[in-house]
Amino acid sequence: MRIGIDLGGTKIEALALDEKGTELARHRVDTPRADYDATIRAIVDLAGLMEEKTGSAGSVGIGFPGSVSGITGLVKNSNSTWLNGRPLHHDLAAAFGREVRVANDANCLAVSEATDGAAAGRRAVFAVILGTGCGGGVAIDGHVHAGPNGVAGEWGHNPLPWPRPEECPGPACYCGKRGCMEMWVSGTGVALDYKNTTGRERTAREIMADFAAGDRVAAAAVERLEDRLARGLAQVINILDPDVIVMGGGVSKVQHLYEALPKKLAAYVFGGEASTPVLQAMYGDASGVRGAAWLWPLR
Repeated sequence: MRIGIDLGGTKIEALALDEKGTELARHRVDTPRADYDATIRAIVDLAGLMEEKTGSAGSVGIGFPGSVSGITGLVKNSNSTWLNGRPLHHDLAAAFGREVRVANDANCLAVSEATDGAAAGRRAVFAVILGTGCGGGVAIDGHVHAGPNGVAGEWGHNPLPWPRPEECPGPACYCGKRGCMEMWVSGTGVALDYKNTTGRERTAREIMADFAAGDRVAAAAVERLEDRLARGLAQVINILDPDVIVMGGGVSKVQHLYEALPKKLAAYVFGGEASTPVLQAMYGDASGVRGAAWLWPLR
């Protein structure tokens, strides 16, 4: 049995899978925000609950926002800021009393979809999370590719390519720079762009609902989103040229993206050709926790 834990900023979810990927048990709790020790305890308790519900022990994989520094062994780049500077992997292993595996949550999405999801059978998978923020991850042959700096796939903190005059210098990002992809294509970025363009405040969910209802202002916002996504993903294709791009997160549920993006990519990809499939994550919001479980692959 494999246990996956998805450590998010607002909730922690646990999932138990059998060797075929069938769900055996699931449970979620609120994240004890800003309390590192309580976060560790919650993860250990959830894994224990999975073993109690299934009656068997399991390997444990944890997906979390951020990465582990290969130099210090400490968490960095996490928007769950109470994790930053902490030896999360070491402390979890000590709390469990056995080896556990940890990975960036977007890398877990990539592994999940490469293992038995929308990208099953594809060698090089680039996964995109379009939620409150904008994450990215890479799986090669079903395994996480994090890179020596632990930041492979972090396209959200590259600048928007080929910016137009009205897009310069771009919104300030929490990372300390301006114009990051995250501030254009995440749910937060879509809402900010809408406010700056119209003077009105709407959440990304409300904007997408307006778009589905035929609202022209929302349609213009979605058009800008799609063009910016195409520019950003063209850069990914130019560098990695993955076999498939899989998208998850709340913004990724807009079905029009999957019609528009393949048509727009060729205008930005070097050489003017883009046959890369852009697919919606098969497991949706469960892909992260499934991928955490699959950090322990079949032997």
